[in-house]
Amino acid sequence: MPTYDYKCLDCGHTFEAFQRIAEGHLTNCPLCNGHIRRLIGAGTAPIFKGTGFYQTDYKNNSSSSSNSSTDEKSTSS
Repeated sequence: MPTYDYKCLDCGHTFEAFQRIAEGHLTNCPLCNGHIRRLIGAGTAPIFKGTGFYQTDYKNNSSSSSNSSTDEKSTSS
């Protein structure tokens, strides 16, 4: 179930609510019974679970660039 953030327009209280997608919005603040507004969240980053996410799964193009970056470090020191 998604988590929705709400903020009371009267007292400023912010809280989270677990709701089904099909449920309607909450309408009253749990503290002061005032009007509330659902906040728009930025969302979450993808969560990678399980096997198969390894560095060797991706093409390595940085072999020549990593050599030049180490050369730059040794000359600048």
